[in-house]
Amino acid sequence: MRSLILGLAASSLLIAQPPSASTVMATAQAEATAQHKAIFLNFHASWCGWCKRLDAFMAVPGNKAVFDRYFVEARLDVQEHGAQESLQNPGGDELMEKLAGGKAGLPFFAFVDEKGAAIVNSIRPDADKSKAGNIGFPDKPWEIDWFMTMLHKAAPAMSSDEANLLESALKAHNP
Repeated sequence: MRSLILGLAASSLLIAQPPSASTVMATAQAEATAQHKAIFLNFHASWCGWCKRLDAFMAVPGNKAVFDRYFVEARLDVQEHGAQESLQNPGGDELMEKLAGGKAGLPFFAFVDEKGAAIVNSIRPDADKSKAGNIGFPDKPWEIDWFMTMLHKAAPAMSSDEANLLESALKAHNP
């Protein structure tokens, strides 16, 4: 009986394990290829307040409609600690590192093509370094500017009205 209980407990843990980063990416790539879209790859953690702000922004119906028109969203949980470690997608940290986000902080995100090649990531370049680095949830004017630049690179067909909607929504989230 005890071995049956341990076996059931072990199998329930296996069922509850999140998919690997490669599985998440393969699914997103197949969908992106079929729909002729780029992938919005969002690296996230349960403890990250800025990640939750990005989630809330993405959930606003108008924002979601624009993102859904141009992107397949893929989310990977990374950098979890303690009891939350089981939430991590295996291989997520390595993929984040590969996309130059290893030391970036969260949320880190990248737009990638249907083959998984990087188009642009949330690391904002800046010649004088004062505003360089991961924008996370775009909170400051230069972060919003970089986010808009990212969108134009990843979805060049996005209309001005759609881009303006997202930019206005970001500014409204950041008084």
